[in-house]
Order: sequence, then C-alpha cells, then structure tokens
Amino acid sequence: MRRRRQRQFVVIGLGGFGSSVAATLYELGQEVLAADSSEERVQEMAPYVTHAVQVDATDEQALKALGIRNFDVAVVAIGDIEANILATSLVKGLGVPYVVARAVSEVHGRVLERVGADRVVRPERDMGIRVAHTLLSGNLIEYVELIPGYSVVEVMAREPFVGRSLRDLDLRAKYGINILAIRRGDRVLPVPSPDTVIQPGDILLAMGEDERLEELEALP
Repeated sequence: MRRRRQRQFVVIGLGGFGSSVAATLYELGQEVLAADSSEERVQEMAPYVTHAVQVDATDEQALKALGIRNFDVAVVAIGDIEANILATSLVKGLGVPYVVARAVSEVHGRVLERVGADRVVRPERDMGIRVAHTLLSGNLIEYVELIPGYSVVEVMAREPFVGRSLRDLDLRAKYGINILAIRRGDRVLPVPSPDTVIQPGDILLAMGEDERLEELEALP
C-alpha cells in the first residue's frame, strides 16, 4: 500500500470543526500544529496532535514566531468572522502555499477567496473528517454585508491617498478600518504592509463598521 507523503499542517481555531480536522490529520500520520486563542481548548487538544499552542492568529508577529511559512497547509477554522478573515489574509501573505478557510455563509466565503484562501469550506457541507481526507489527496466585491452593520467594500483609492503609505494614512486608528488587500491592475497584494504606498488606480479591499466605511467612501 502506498504511503501518503507526510506534510506539515497548522489548524487555527479549535472549535468542533477545527478540532475534528486536526485530530483526523494526526490520526492519518501527519504533523499537526493546533492553535487557538483559548488556553483551555489548546490543553484539551494537546493529546490529539503533534503540538498545540495558544496564539492570537490576528497578530502577524505571533504567526511569524510560530514559523508559519514553514507549513505546507493552513486550515483557518476560527468562528469569529473578522478574526477568520484577518487570519486567512495573514497566513497567506506570510507564505503558506495552501490555505483552507472555514466560511459561515456564501458571502463570507467570497471574501475569503478574495483575500487569498485557496479553498473555502462550509461545515454543514464539508464535515471535518471528510475535509482532512480530501486535503491529503492530491469578480470584484463592491459591497458585502458580513453581519448587520459590518461589511467589506472595495474602494477606489482617492486622490489624497495616492503617494502615501498605509502607515501614514493610518486608517485603522482614524476609522477602525482594516485594509485586507489591494488590487493593482491584474495583481492582488494580500495583507499589504504598513509601508505599502498607494498608487493611482489602486482598489482597496476594506473591512469595518458600515458607518465608518461610509466616512471613508465620502472622502473627496
């Protein structure tokens, strides 16, 4: 019988779905790092995976410290929508070749695809065990409401933005808005760094509260 090549997996988010994926991958002989912000969940999962760690997956430096770029596959199974999207953007931007992300709705899934997910799964359609086994077998968003009062929009870079870096614009501090990606011609820049300079024609994929997004869109 042909053995499957052992690969390194990181599973982020240890709810029912993430725990099922992580434990099944480990049972199938794979190296699995299980990660969650909850110390209790990490401790519960530790006996069933290679390693288990507590980490804030929306913290880029914390992910770098984990050596996230060394993993072959990342499974982002965080239940919180904002954290889920941000973590997906980060792990893809930090170099993980294949990212699987859990979505709670079709629109959530489309956003995950835009920020870099190679595969989007819905728990009610793809149960954890099935996903773990299949992992081992070889249009622009204009406005998407994630939950009431909270959305993702694509905004054309305004003239005052052009030539300025994201650090200088500081949209998160001023508007509570996260820039998930930048569309630049045929390219997509996932998880742009603070030093990324906005160019003419750039389209910003922004996530935040509707009222704050409206303020951003109203800028001249």
